[in-house]
Amino acid sequence: MSKVLADKTAIVTGASSGIGRAIALSFAGEGARVVLADLTEQPVEGGETTLELIERCGGTAFFQRTDVGSARDIDDLVARTVSVHGRLDVMVNNAATYSSTALLETSPEQWHRVLEVNLAGMFYGCQRAVRQMITQEPRAEARGRLINIASQHGIIACPGDLPYGVTKAGAIYLTRQIAVDYAPHLIVCNAISPGKIVTGAPGVAADPARLDYARRRTPWPRLGKPEDVARAAVFLASDQATYITGANLVVDGGWLAG
Repeated sequence: MSKVLADKTAIVTGASSGIGRAIALSFAGEGARVVLADLTEQPVEGGETTLELIERCGGTAFFQRTDVGSARDIDDLVARTVSVHGRLDVMVNNAATYSSTALLETSPEQWHRVLEVNLAGMFYGCQRAVRQMITQEPRAEARGRLINIASQHGIIACPGDLPYGVTKAGAIYLTRQIAVDYAPHLIVCNAISPGKIVTGAPGVAADPARLDYARRRTPWPRLGKPEDVARAAVFLASDQATYITGANLVVDGGWLAG
């Protein structure tokens, strides 16, 4: 059986850990050449790096240290990708951070940092990727594909984390606007909004009370895994999804339907 991402080159930001790691591994498993962008190579879950796992399985990848909040870093990332592989087929804007603060507890520094990474970083990634993609010859109708990782908390309130929820709502709007503006250029742009995904990250994400609430709130009889989001990303990155653009694919075990 042919691999659905064979001969495609993809960048995944935040690729060292969690959802980004799962997406990068799934892309490589489907034949993509993957560029791994993150601040550090070491996964927060521990163990082998994403690059080591891909290379051990015979995949093609390289790592580039990238602060997505830096337009220069993003420019260097895309430029190196094109220099090495000749084109950029898929850009996954996944890197994100959070402050776990409500309105009155959020400092100006926290507000600006979350917006810098989650929203400005996504803007830089989309802008630089589209600038490259519109110069490329189409393949299976599309010149390139953008996948922005949003969240169910861009649709419903994010209790106790105002900056994060605002940025994820912005990610969904950014996705729709780019899809409309650049459809004539054959650029596909979609978002994925995960529900509660257990990544192995420490801190508030592993808080037992929050996990218990998420289990009770999610109709499907388990919480999400990074691989659930990765499978959705593989679909949107593939030629099977060409006529789907401007969509926000919710991967939440039925949370928003309940």
